[in-house]
Amino acid sequence: MPLSTRGRLLVASPDLVDPNFRRTVVLMLTHDAEGAVGLVLNRPTDIAIGDALPHWREATAPPACLYVGGPVQPDAAIGLGLGGTAADDPVLGAMGAVDLDGSPDAHRSVRVFIGYAGWGPGQLDGELARDDWLVVDAVVGDVSTSTPDTLWRDVLRRQRSRVSLLAHAPDDATLN
Repeated sequence: MPLSTRGRLLVASPDLVDPNFRRTVVLMLTHDAEGAVGLVLNRPTDIAIGDALPHWREATAPPACLYVGGPVQPDAAIGLGLGGTAADDPVLGAMGAVDLDGSPDAHRSVRVFIGYAGWGPGQLDGELARDDWLVVDAVVGDVSTSTPDTLWRDVLRRQRSRVSLLAHAPDDATLN
């Protein structure tokens, strides 16, 4: 099996046209022989945290809304953040899973995702072999960015290779 992508970002190739993943940035939570799970970081919704989970409002990073974490189990909520129980099993630096049924008091920079991105055994490895995704290092600020709409370009732009040029790929190459 190829190396695990846990704690790293999958950045959708400009050629990836699946509407669930077009121009997405996915933080990988797990990746092993049994499959992979990640959260799409740049799909905010119009649902305010204050409407969905009011007691988490103060601990949430702006913009304080729910995010679409992926197409799998859209009725499930997953929280990521700093502090409290998140430090027990960090995914990225000190950022880890947050128990949304617990108290928000010890947490900060929390994001709440509806659903997740999931791959069966070997599925993600096949997509990586086809160059559907670029695997790059993540920083904590990627999860709590205040500008999720520009995250895809921002992550590509900071790369120190020719990959950074992909940040300038047009939204629709056929219009070029």
